[in-house]
Amino acid sequence: MIDTKNTPPDHLKATRLKIWRGTSREEGGHQEFEITFEDGESVLDGLTALRRDSVPDLAIRFSCFNANVCKECTMLIDGEVQYACIAKLHTGEMQIDPLPNRPLLRDLITDTLSNKEKI
Repeated sequence: MIDTKNTPPDHLKATRLKIWRGTSREEGGHQEFEITFEDGESVLDGLTALRRDSVPDLAIRFSCFNANVCKECTMLIDGEVQYACIAKLHTGEMQIDPLPNRPLLRDLITDTLSNKEKI
């Protein structure tokens, strides 16, 4: 017998997001979350839904709303630097990390301003 409570409807798929959490690279670590999604949804869609529904303290940065103009949602997705608003969710497991070689502020947020832009 299939447990329909824990089985997503036919049009939904499931993935496990392995997301970096913490305020330092030395003391932080990955936390795993199961989410459901529809074909075509972006990683940013999944992260914002996760934050809205169950992990309100997840720190992410975005403002483009899928317009690909702000570059604020840039992060490491499955080992590649990508825009979370463009990268698509897929079944299985996905690893999401903050940008490498940038100071980590918290979770998936890094300091991306150049020294010239800082006041």
